[in-house]
Amino acid sequence: MILQPVLPAALLVLLAVVLLAFAIWQLVVARGRTAKLSWGLRIVLVLLLVVIAARPVIPATHSGPSASGGLEVYFVVDTTSSVSAEDWNGDSTRLSGIKDDIASIADTLAGAQFSLVTFDAAAVQRVPLTTDATAIAGAASVITPEVSYYSRGSTIDEPVQLLERILGEASDESPGQDRVLFYFGDGEQTTDAAPGSFESLAPFINGGAVLGYGTTQGGPMLEFDGYADDDSEFAYIQDYSQSPPVEAISRIDEAALGTIASQLGVEYLHRTAETRVDDALAGIDVGELTVADGEPGSPIELYWIFAIPFGLIALFEAARIAAAVIELRQPRRKRASS
Repeated sequence: MILQPVLPAALLVLLAVVLLAFAIWQLVVARGRTAKLSWGLRIVLVLLLVVIAARPVIPATHSGPSASGGLEVYFVVDTTSSVSAEDWNGDSTRLSGIKDDIASIADTLAGAQFSLVTFDAAAVQRVPLTTDATAIAGAASVITPEVSYYSRGSTIDEPVQLLERILGEASDESPGQDRVLFYFGDGEQTTDAAPGSFESLAPFINGGAVLGYGTTQGGPMLEFDGYADDDSEFAYIQDYSQSPPVEAISRIDEAALGTIASQLGVEYLHRTAETRVDDALAGIDVGELTVADGEPGSPIELYWIFAIPFGLIALFEAARIAAAVIELRQPRRKRASS
């Protein structure tokens, strides 16, 4: 089972702690059995709500058609707000270019095992190593930028610690396996701290590339509200250091990207819509393929199990509150009639 929270994990934990602390305090100071029962039920409501918001999911148990070779491919994608800058192929977002390139690389290296890691305020392994082509393609197609409201600046070395663990465990399990890493980003470091080094990852990989997106002129960044749909409000991130505020502009930092490539021991390639991503795949060999049939499955959502008791308790509380309000209003009506 995995969790796919509807809010950033840190914010969800903070809200849970605040609500639970308040409800527990009210339970302690409440007088009477009815009041204590009411606050006890509200504690249960908070716990159920937290579980629902965490969205527990059982991943698909059936794999789609797959082919396995002697290569592991790790995609590392910068999903900070700058990935929504509109300076790819005219006025498309950088993320659209990244998605196209991941699809192209995965298609060219068919038969490899793929893993997807994204990072903004935190690094997350979205897809563990899999030979299921449908899984990696589907995960890459739904990558979104971080929610603009929660953005606190970008650190381009954010995924290093997670990748050290992932690559280290993979190396211990299969020491003779070839591994390549593709880093997708713009190199923009907006925090005050200097970026850390990627050198610790170099011993684990045999190749790959750092792929850079964006222009020196830069582009405005679309806001993202957390809902990837046509009803989302269309707006740009603002630079409030100016008066009046203006659209914030993100620019590629090729020097930073080149440094990452040098530390990893791979090539740096500035990507544009007119160039070919195949240039980053020179010398990479998938190896002998073993093909397996399969039927793609669907993940199983579990939040609804907790939504049932949540709804029942909420209805009970609503009915109890309504009854109390009616009872309070009755004496007033009697006094008014007399």
